[in-house]
Amino acid sequence: MDRHHEAIEQIFPELATIENNDLRTSVRKAWATAMDDNDIDDLETVAWFPPVQRDLDLLDELLVPHIRDVTQGAITLAETLQERRSVDLSIDTLVAGALIHDVSKLYEFDGMELTTVGNLLGHPYYGVYVVAAAGLPVELAHIVLSHTHRTAVEPATLEAAIIRQVDNAAATAIRARAVTDLREA
Repeated sequence: MDRHHEAIEQIFPELATIENNDLRTSVRKAWATAMDDNDIDDLETVAWFPPVQRDLDLLDELLVPHIRDVTQGAITLAETLQERRSVDLSIDTLVAGALIHDVSKLYEFDGMELTTVGNLLGHPYYGVYVVAAAGLPVELAHIVLSHTHRTAVEPATLEAAIIRQVDNAAATAIRARAVTDLREA
């Protein structure tokens, strides 16, 4: 697992913005464990979301750029809300949540194929286990579980709501590459 830590920090430079060392270490641990568990040596080759990619002929879309888009978008929106609305939120929780919101896609898909985890649970549900196993707080498990409409769990925190909205926008931007009318995606 330690062999992945340096690569994860290079792939996700946003990790450095997490001030809490334990939180930063646990996010890195979640990714390293997922990589080890699924025999993934190069995280930058993992597909974004195979079913949509196949349907829309977007086979070149990758997970890491999507996660980085969500992370940067969440940071930008949070900073704007803090400045304009004086909202109280945790940037550490927001960044950690954005970075791990899709960590369990490594368990959901093997290349472009659905796994048993993907077939029976899906990444938002299995992500709760991955987050807990990495020692991350329940607030991050909530972000993973509520980041998508694939669950009935609605965001209960501002950090979770921001990540859900930004994740949806980032996924829509990917779909927009394949269709001119997003209602078709």
